[in-house]
Amino acid sequence: MLSFGRSKSKMREPFGDRVFNWVNFVFATFFFVLVLYPLIYVVSSSFSDPLAIIQGRVRLLPVNPTFDGYLTVFRHSSVITGYLNSLWYMVVGTSFNVFMTVLFAYPLSRKDFKDKGKFTALLAFTMLFSGGLIPSFLLIRSLGLLDTRWVMVIPGGFGAFNVIVTRTFFQSNIPDELLESAQLDGCSDFKFITKVVLPLSGAIIAVQVLLYSLGHWNAFFAALIYLHSPSLYPLQLVLREILLLNVIDPAAFVDIAEQERRLNLAALMRYSLIVVASLPFMLMYPLVQRYFVKGVLVGSIKG
Repeated sequence: MLSFGRSKSKMREPFGDRVFNWVNFVFATFFFVLVLYPLIYVVSSSFSDPLAIIQGRVRLLPVNPTFDGYLTVFRHSSVITGYLNSLWYMVVGTSFNVFMTVLFAYPLSRKDFKDKGKFTALLAFTMLFSGGLIPSFLLIRSLGLLDTRWVMVIPGGFGAFNVIVTRTFFQSNIPDELLESAQLDGCSDFKFITKVVLPLSGAIIAVQVLLYSLGHWNAFFAALIYLHSPSLYPLQLVLREILLLNVIDPAAFVDIAEQERRLNLAALMRYSLIVVASLPFMLMYPLVQRYFVKGVLVGSIKG
């Protein structure tokens, strides 16, 4: 009887592959530090003494830690209003966007939809050409959406790129046999979407939620053009107003000490405002990151 030794010869990785892996590791580590350090610097600066920021003494950790920046930011009632408005725009807008995207993408993924080529071409056309700012403003005004909450939701009902990615995901992951089986059981198209398609499309739905919610949270230009009431301003517009209010006019103050204090506080608030505006997605992204990678990779493959 043949006896096998306990130790088995292991296949050695070729020298070229080992060098390649180490070079990749070094480059990945370098770029990770390159991206991570500015984030750490901003967070540390937001907790540091304003004078230390101006003098450039903040490197990695906070210098003379203080919460003055955050206390000053949240002392503005408009910041709370802006937060609530941005949350409303993000939740309502993202729900509407995902709903419209699925309704548009699913028919384009069906082989029995004869005119899907025409609609796909029309969709691609919108990615290349638009009416421009003035016609868009006149259209929104004629629809009665100007200076309303819905102007931040309805005009951007769905993105052409998002529809194409979602359509490709449906084509690649929803077999035709499922549809045929459901139709034999008397299942309607809408019920097939809600009971079969959506439960199997968690990855692409998570991707769309992240992309749309990020767009709504960072919405600035549309709010600047279409909103005039401060009570409707999103957070980004509120932060812009706060920063502008902290620009010092030398003729407005006689007290030199007061001018210096406001200048120092304005420098500190810039970093505090960045953290305040970025915190929700810094907390949200790790929760959907695995779905994001899977959804983008699968949805980007041409079906």
